[in-house]
Amino acid sequence: MPNRVIAGDSGSWVQWLIVGWLVAGTLDILYATGFSYFRSGVAPSRVLQYVASGALGPAAFQGGTATAAAGLGFHYLNAFLATAIFFAAASLLPSLIRMPLLVGALYGIGVYIVMNYVVIPLSRIGTPRTPATIVWVTGVLVHMFFIGWPIALSARKVFARAG
Repeated sequence: MPNRVIAGDSGSWVQWLIVGWLVAGTLDILYATGFSYFRSGVAPSRVLQYVASGALGPAAFQGGTATAAAGLGFHYLNAFLATAIFFAAASLLPSLIRMPLLVGALYGIGVYIVMNYVVIPLSRIGTPRTPATIVWVTGVLVHMFFIGWPIALSARKVFARAG
């Protein structure tokens, strides 16, 4: 079975899944909170409450540290799901790990599109306003290089050896 992770290698598989997930999730939230703070003076806790508002609605902004922590949890859940989906696809499609920088960048664009045009509009946030060009451009670039690349490169660590 090409590109299937063998049972004895499951520790490595889990390790690289966690690495990809935490690197992508951390780089993304550092960008979101840092960019919002330096561009508009928005406190990081407010950005995290915005994330929480996807599940909790407008009440998230009144919840203080608790809803900011919930937002961080929801953020890392989304990052985990994006990572797990790529790992599942890479286990079935060996071509995904042959050019991880290209495929990772394309995957990051896909994640950006799904999050902004499917997940957020279907959440309690609703359809957001069209972002300023700088927000859109940096958002796409961050998804390409800070999310797509770490996920694809970590998957390559596993599936290049399993093939």
